Amino acid sequence: MGLFQRIKSALRALFRGRYPWPGLDITLSGGQKLHLVGSIHMGTRDMAPLPPRLVSMIQQADALIVEADISGNETPFRDLPAYPPLRERLSEAHFQQLEKLSDELGLSLALFDSQPLWQIAMILQATQAQKLGLRPDYGIDYQLLNAAREVDKPVMELEGAESQITLLRELPDNGLSLLEDTLTHWHTNARLLQVMIGWWMEQPPGDTPSLPNTFSQSLYDVLMHQRNLAWQKKLHALPPGHYVVAVGALHLYGEGNLPSMLKAERR
Repeated sequence: MGLFQRIKSALRALFRGRYPWPGLDITLSGGQKLHLVGSIHMGTRDMAPLPPRLVSMIQQADALIVEADISGNETPFRDLPAYPPLRERLSEAHFQQLEKLSDELGLSLALFDSQPLWQIAMILQATQAQKLGLRPDYGIDYQLLNAAREVDKPVMELEGAESQITLLRELPDNGLSLLEDTLTHWHTNARLLQVMIGWWMEQPPGDTPSLPNTFSQSLYDVLMHQRNLAWQKKLHALPPGHYVVAVGALHLYGEGNLPSMLKAERR
């Protein structure tokens, strides 16, 4: 083999399996061939349409797998109980932080008064994303679901919206830690959103990107690590086949990430 051919082969091996979006391929011991996609649940207009190569992968897959099928119109926040006034549930410092932030975002603090603390955190995070120009219709998982529906591709859920709400409702102190982390890491979370947009618009991350921390360790364990463990078991239980698996991009990187768990189980 000539020098040019050796260089060409080396480059092909080096970049095999790499994609211009946050994604990677893993084959499990049971014959399940997974393409893991790092999704962003809200996106910018420039993140649509999806890359043609990714759409082709959906068309050829046996199923699309997502955290939850969000293509319907039902709200997951129905039938929630009312809670005591916020002043009775928050420290004065956190109440003032929330009051100031709500005013900056143009949100009425009165609307939050009887809501669970985790729901307030979720509303604040969604509003922050909207202020940065992100919209649900351009979210990666939403676009993937639409692409699957167009070709009648089966859609499977790792959790489902009801299970996600149950997880939030079971957080200690009604999700106080989630609200506290949202307030404490407000500006860091904005930077993290911009980093993840860059993964789709500019360049996907390397194997171990340096990411800012926006969760306490206990919350990270519940919302990231434990869910990755549950997803690992579900993916290993799939029948043999080809699957496109879309999960939040942060689940692919960092401590206790899903790919490392899948690879460890594969050995």
